Amino acid sequence: MSVCIVDDHPVLLAGVSSLIASCDDMFVVGTGGTAGAAIELVAAHDPDILIMDVRLPGDAIKATARIVESGSKTKVLFFTASEDPEVAILGIEAGARGHVLKGSSIEELVQAVRMVHAGETYITPGFAARIVAGLRTGQKPPPHNDPMHLTVREEQVLRLLRQGSTNREIGVALRISEKTVKNYMTTLMQKLNARNRIEVVLAAQALDTDHRVADRHPPS
Repeated sequence: MSVCIVDDHPVLLAGVSSLIASCDDMFVVGTGGTAGAAIELVAAHDPDILIMDVRLPGDAIKATARIVESGSKTKVLFFTASEDPEVAILGIEAGARGHVLKGSSIEELVQAVRMVHAGETYITPGFAARIVAGLRTGQKPPPHNDPMHLTVREEQVLRLLRQGSTNREIGVALRISEKTVKNYMTTLMQKLNARNRIEVVLAAQALDTDHRVADRHPPS
């Protein structure tokens, strides 16, 4: 897959570029240091993935929205030190497909790039739950540690939602009406204690993370 990388710290930019270039299934087609450069790189190279810091000279979130609105195939993945839940939510609402913290491992960044390229939304494990909790000031966070039972159809809707599909696209894929999809969305929001589509995706990812941890450490 083709990748562009934008970061205003030259040393980090060089390091991430070298890392991506070392992967057999990735190659770097361009780099830059500003939000404006990100837009120009996408226009010039139309890469599969744009890895970008959310805090850049210019406005990275507005740049993301412009890239998405342009119809480019490029998927934006934020790689940033920002742990502000509001910033992460604004980025995802603008069209970013992931938010990876710079304190993450090399393996996690590579995994995130591959997952986003495959159509998934990726948030650094643990941070997803903080985003959801941060959106509910004074409210109880969703009970991620409790088992969550979803029907087969709800799981299908959720999988397509996490791939970025609209209600209409989900309806076409599952051969159900858009109204029925909205009904499933309402049920998912209730079960995951979420208020909108973004919170459903984030809550589901946090739930998956908790389940994977539980599977690795079963009760004695």
